[in-house]
Amino acid sequence: MAQRIHPVILTGGSGTRLWPLSRQARPKQFLALTGERSLLQQTVERVRGLRDCAPPVVLGSNEHRFMVADQLHEIGVHPAAQLLEPVARSTAPAIAVAALHVQKKDADAVLLVLPSDHVVADEDAFRAAVLVATQRAGEGHLVTFGIKPAGPNTGYGYIERAEPLPGDRHAYRIKRFIEKPDLESARAYVASGGYSWNSGMFVFKARRYLEELQRHAAEVLAAAQAALAKATHDLDFIRLDKAAFERSPSISIDYAVMERTEAGAVIEADFGWSDVGSWSTLWDIGRKDAAGNVVHGDALVTATQDSLVWADGRLVAALGVKDLMVIETDDAVLVADRARAQEVRELVQALGERKRPEHLTHTRVYRPWGYYESIDAGHRFQVKRIMVKPGQSLSLQMHKHRAEHWVVVSGTARVTRGQEVFDVRENESTFIPLGTQHRLENATGEPLYLIEVQSGSYLGEDDIVRLEDRYRRG
Repeated sequence: MAQRIHPVILTGGSGTRLWPLSRQARPKQFLALTGERSLLQQTVERVRGLRDCAPPVVLGSNEHRFMVADQLHEIGVHPAAQLLEPVARSTAPAIAVAALHVQKKDADAVLLVLPSDHVVADEDAFRAAVLVATQRAGEGHLVTFGIKPAGPNTGYGYIERAEPLPGDRHAYRIKRFIEKPDLESARAYVASGGYSWNSGMFVFKARRYLEELQRHAAEVLAAAQAALAKATHDLDFIRLDKAAFERSPSISIDYAVMERTEAGAVIEADFGWSDVGSWSTLWDIGRKDAAGNVVHGDALVTATQDSLVWADGRLVAALGVKDLMVIETDDAVLVADRARAQEVRELVQALGERKRPEHLTHTRVYRPWGYYESIDAGHRFQVKRIMVKPGQSLSLQMHKHRAEHWVVVSGTARVTRGQEVFDVRENESTFIPLGTQHRLENATGEPLYLIEVQSGSYLGEDDIVRLEDRYRRG
């Protein structure tokens, strides 16, 4: 009887090397970098073609929970569970929680553990490799995928292969894991032919992973068990107990289990994999013009070679440059040598040290009901464009320091203002005085767009007193 595959999708990660497009509030896994779908959506759709595959178990942060739910809803996927990690503790404890959760329903479950921010070009080859890995997992192995190197890359970890497993020329025992090397070492690894890139993707039985975790990192397993046992349900989410989960060491599955177990195996694979870890990686996998340029959006390149030009909103023109990365968003522009793509994270760190907001959020901020984006701001005023999704509503709230004017651009707004409830239609407006309880709702089947003008002594987002909220935010 075929063993059922349970995908486990890890949605954490900040993607700092893809700044300014990837930011803390909306990191790279939620962006459409290589097509019309986000990297998360591509990951979930990739496993749909597997035989006897269960709905995915998704792990991620509280901050991104509605974003994950919305993106899965867009592609018609209802996860088996969406587990919320109260604090970041790396991959070993997250996978432990998923294994414990799945094992309750399927004692012989095979887990397919996937980061949500990777690209796979050849999905048929990917699925074939998963089937090979599933067979080896059925024998008790903890399997990872080693990617055939396309060249010496210092942005990836490496796996040194040992002897082949009996009966399969693509499956090997693992000799050792190697952290991201310097260029000289990477060249030697590739030239030897005995090394693979570490993909960070795994296949194993839930039971076997938990057994090896008990053997090599028992404190991780104990914390995961307690966090799940004390978990609470919130809407469609399962909130792990914070105090229990915090007791786990922050440790990756590589360090906690894979480098210590004698049951590890690596499947040598070549399915067009990339972790999309930097802008130079996007240049590597992107479609290039005759001069070696990868161009995205409204961009004009002249006498330009081997460059990445990414226009997210405005026109970007490049003239007479070579080996550059030019990345434009509406509030930041990155210009860098393509060879120094790995150092972008240092710019992000510098922004944080200067307490600038550009590494945290975009001008468009997503909420479970839709989004808002800043248009203009000055002394005692701020202008926003707001979109409310069909059937959604903002919380019933009030402000202590600001009043608001709403002008409906398209759609119909259902407005609660004090004891009044009324509709505001296209080209109509209303005023919310300071201190008045109010709610904005879209009761129609079409998106609602409006312009909000705030005025007052303080206009920060923390000047919101929520009195009632369908999304149970604090």
